[in-house]
Amino acid sequence: MGPRAERAVTEEESRVLADRVRDESGDSATYRRLIATEDHEELADVLVAPQHPLWAREIAAFRLGCAGDRRAFETLVLLLNHRDAQRCLSASHALAVLGDPRTPRAAAALATNVLRTAYALHPVRLLADLRAPESVPALIATLERLLAPNETHWRVALACVEGLGRLGDRRALPLLRNARAHPRLSAAASEALRRLG
Repeated sequence: MGPRAERAVTEEESRVLADRVRDESGDSATYRRLIATEDHEELADVLVAPQHPLWAREIAAFRLGCAGDRRAFETLVLLLNHRDAQRCLSASHALAVLGDPRTPRAAAALATNVLRTAYALHPVRLLADLRAPESVPALIATLERLLAPNETHWRVALACVEGLGRLGDRRALPLLRNARAHPRLSAAASEALRRLG
């Protein structure tokens, strides 16, 4: 994705975030200020001041992250593993744009955390996008666990299969062959194997 396309995606993500948070914030003066301000210090203060609600922290972290300000990192990682999928999606985008070298390790830790599997979809997708050294081992470890009988988190498993296909690392071949036996994963696993040759 070129710089122009990336800017367009970020602008669209910003609009989606603003629309989603408007109701939660009650369209408050604080909301309008945080959406409009270009003052990074003001946004960074929101991340550390205890009185601010989650929606305010999300706006501040997203805007700082998309601007390349690494003070957003910790808050974005927390939001990446939130129970609200839309918050995870916004955080994932901002982390990808931010480019902090700590991101792959953090995403891998979230993706492989057995107790947080229900919220691992966006960390898994982020790992595939990052193409970092941590990506393939984390996706393999997560998928291996999710191929167990009676495992209910098939959407996360599907994201692992798709990500491994995109990453094209042949270490994933045995696991992708096993994934073909799972009805919900079969088509994606076959496509991933095709891409791996």
